[in-house]
Amino acid sequence: MPIYFFWGEDEFVLNRAVTALRTTCLDPQWADFNYTKLSPEQPDAIIQGLNLAMTAPFGAGQRMVWLAETTLGQRCPEDLLVELERTLPVLPETTVLLFTSSAKPDGRLKSTKLLQRYAEIREFTPIAPWKTDQLAQHVRQVAHERGVKLTAGAVQLLVEAVGNHSRQLYMEVDKLHLYAGQSKHPLDEATVAALITTSTQSSLQLATAIRQGHTSKALSLVSDLLNRNEPPLRIVSTLVGQFRTRLWVKLMTEAGERDERTIARAAEVNNPKQIYFLQQEVRSLHLESLLQALPLLLELEFGLKMGAEPVVLLHTKVIELCQLFEPAKR
Repeated sequence: MPIYFFWGEDEFVLNRAVTALRTTCLDPQWADFNYTKLSPEQPDAIIQGLNLAMTAPFGAGQRMVWLAETTLGQRCPEDLLVELERTLPVLPETTVLLFTSSAKPDGRLKSTKLLQRYAEIREFTPIAPWKTDQLAQHVRQVAHERGVKLTAGAVQLLVEAVGNHSRQLYMEVDKLHLYAGQSKHPLDEATVAALITTSTQSSLQLATAIRQGHTSKALSLVSDLLNRNEPPLRIVSTLVGQFRTRLWVKLMTEAGERDERTIARAAEVNNPKQIYFLQQEVRSLHLESLLQALPLLLELEFGLKMGAEPVVLLHTKVIELCQLFEPAKR
């Protein structure tokens, strides 16, 4: 009884997984007869879906029933729970039943516990923009899927260029795949820089520009991010993560801590080997500057949430942040 529950806000990757599942379980010649997608707006969508799931497929292949944007993980009436308890354990092997939701299922609900028992649950949440090691791993994974070989510098360039935007990452890697053809040589940083969209900027680059005290570059990056419709609060979230990580690394290093794993745990860095490079990066930064940066970012976040004009507030706070890290003050 193949039952799946896909959830998360990364709609692009989630839909790719749905497409892959559909391709795997359906016979192309019988797909029109055996594939049903039900939206939450349809009356009794879940009951209808469960009834269809119990029906044998036509011809070859399996039947696939997709209940999109289901609310079972957030609320489930008692009568519906009874139907789930009655149907899920006896679902035929010829049916693939898929539930999807952008919201995280509430683990306290009986319906969620039932799904945890019978379904394979997969999470499709965007990687936090400041978790650069995970972003790099994602780039390598997508490149491997498409048969594209990249140098370490090229991987880092893609991380800085696309951040956690999965759709854009796949588009850029597909472009590199077409360029590389059957070549067995990895694409280097210079080649990738010439091929990907050069106007793409990321909040990670903004954080770097601020730490370097480059005011004009930082303001330009802010404008680019806003022109790409990057949510201002997401920009702030990335900056907070970047500066928080470096503050912890600086604090613990100056306190005499030498164990990279201990520092990594405190700074919430998944790969302890990254600590060495972070230590080199913060060596020229004053601890006081890092300490003053977080309150400024908090003021920025508070102002945005209170409805301040994003462009003016972002530019003002970015200027103040850059002044903390001007070369003369390091």
